[in-house]
Amino acid sequence: MKWFWVLGLVALSECLVTIPLTRVKSMRENLREKDRLKDFLENHPYNLAYKFVDSVNLDLGIYFEPMRNYLDLAYVGTISIGTPPQEFKVIFDTGSSDLWVPSIYCSSPACANHNVFNPLRSSTFRISGRPIHLQYGSGTMSGFLAYDTVRFGGLVDVAQAFGLSLREPGKFMEYAVFDGILGLAYPSLSLRGTVPVFDNLWKQGLISQELFAFYLSKKNEEGSVVMFGGVDHSYYSGDLNWVPVSKRLYWQLSMDSISMNGEVIACDGGCQAIIDTGTSLLIGPSHVVFNIQMIIGANRSYSGEYVVDCDAANTLPDIVFTINGINYPVPASAYIQEGPQGTCYSGFDESGDSLLVSDSWILGDVFLRLYFTVFDRENNRIGLALAV
Repeated sequence: MKWFWVLGLVALSECLVTIPLTRVKSMRENLREKDRLKDFLENHPYNLAYKFVDSVNLDLGIYFEPMRNYLDLAYVGTISIGTPPQEFKVIFDTGSSDLWVPSIYCSSPACANHNVFNPLRSSTFRISGRPIHLQYGSGTMSGFLAYDTVRFGGLVDVAQAFGLSLREPGKFMEYAVFDGILGLAYPSLSLRGTVPVFDNLWKQGLISQELFAFYLSKKNEEGSVVMFGGVDHSYYSGDLNWVPVSKRLYWQLSMDSISMNGEVIACDGGCQAIIDTGTSLLIGPSHVVFNIQMIIGANRSYSGEYVVDCDAANTLPDIVFTINGINYPVPASAYIQEGPQGTCYSGFDESGDSLLVSDSWILGDVFLRLYFTVFDRENNRIGLALAV
């Protein structure tokens, strides 16, 4: 049986395409350094309801995506669009499904700070003439739909639908290190009539298995990867524990509980959670997260963030996320994050109260840095294993 297991791993690794990701300074860190974080948080309150809402207006080409998530995005990969290629830094985001980048026609200040796509320079560019409006929790991106060749990691995805921005109002992209976003959630979340990047990779026969996986480095800027079409077992130890997707929109699953020292502190009786590379923190309902902040001794700062004594990272117990009967401990050294000037911050954040969400969570990079994650579209399941 052991040999069959080894052969299975070899098969999973065949035709594996690995894209390096770089850990960069997040928008939160940029705003914090400029002493503008407090104003931003007050003007753009996070609402987890957008992650779970069913009333997506696809007829108007509008869907909701909480931009507050992108405040903490810190893992960036490089793609190119067009012929000859034009390069962009993008977030490979499992919390959305569309690809978009700024265009040369964008009039917003945010676009002046980023790489912009020039359709006139691409011989393979095709415009659809269809306007798109991406409605976010803290603003909008207005632009138009187009098609062109997208390349990354040696993959050549032809005639890929993507958005080009004309306006990016608000401040959310001005402080972002990345140019755009490449969504990897289910196609049911994408703009009506379009095929997301991952689905095109599969349909065009560019990957051998209908899955992708993430390894996020814990400390180093380099070393993080997203892999397509297979799994490299050298990035994790032990076996992958498979969890069925509970709703095929985001990568959503059923979680059993959240506990500390053997006592349930959240998600009592079960709840829903989204595995989201587009979120850095552990995000849950406001009243529940507030209680957790009190348990770990976190106090709200002037900026609205929760500050923790740095020594607590060595003394507080693990917080355990139980999923499908398996415990996934998150140690204090992971959920307490050190910032500049030796200040430490809580890795938990509040979702904002909503009648649409009772006890639902987003497990972001605080969790994903500890656990190698496989997103299996063929079997609609998520694989989790201890990252090495």
